[in-house]
Amino acid sequence: MSINIKIEVFEGPLDLLLHLIKKAEVDIYDIPIAEITEQYIQYLKAMEELNLDIASEFLVMAATLLEIKSKMLLPKKKSQDDEKEEDDPRKEIVEKLIEYKKYKEFAEKLKMIEEQSIIFFKPPEIIDDIESKEVFFKNITLENLMFAFKKVMEAYERRSNKKSLVDENISHDEFRIEDKMQYIIGLIEIYKRIRFQRFFEEASCRLELIVTFLAMLELIKLKKIKVYQRENFDDIYIEGQDEEWQM
Repeated sequence: MSINIKIEVFEGPLDLLLHLIKKAEVDIYDIPIAEITEQYIQYLKAMEELNLDIASEFLVMAATLLEIKSKMLLPKKKSQDDEKEEDDPRKEIVEKLIEYKKYKEFAEKLKMIEEQSIIFFKPPEIIDDIESKEVFFKNITLENLMFAFKKVMEAYERRSNKKSLVDENISHDEFRIEDKMQYIIGLIEIYKRIRFQRFFEEASCRLELIVTFLAMLELIKLKKIKVYQRENFDDIYIEGQDEEWQM
């Protein structure tokens, strides 16, 4: 019998599983493993019928689901020490799904931010309408600045030792680009020139880092601040547009 299933493109097995769970309208913490496993296998069979290559990670997940399904069919055992029931066989996969779900939500928030501030992922040509790029960048390019921000993100992750991309208790509404623009201008009014990293030291999560960086790019676009670096690999500094270059 042919399988009537719409073939969609998924980023990986977790993406497919999350889709099936959402479609079935079931609790992610209480996955009907038999039903979801059947749907997952159907999807892979449909791919085979269409002669589509199946990545090995999808096959590994299929084997994992079948193993969990078989364990769920076994009678539950209690340990001799404290008579507690064994861990739910679904526990590990649920934890991975929760983490991936957070990632997806974060990606959607980031996409929304990008749509509001398209400068974020645009190449240096985004500022072609400015009379002179050197008014805003000295010995540095926008790519250099974005690379520096990437290092800031990596440093935060090491410092906080957080694996999650976004804290589930943090709301996107708590961080507004307009507020961060005022924050940056306020620091510059006090200190005149500030190291690039200084603007991110008090961030509470990665989302706040991103919003702060977007605010910085927006201020560059609005000709409010400028960026300079004395030599390659030196610290990057941000200062007000009215300040003279310190070279």
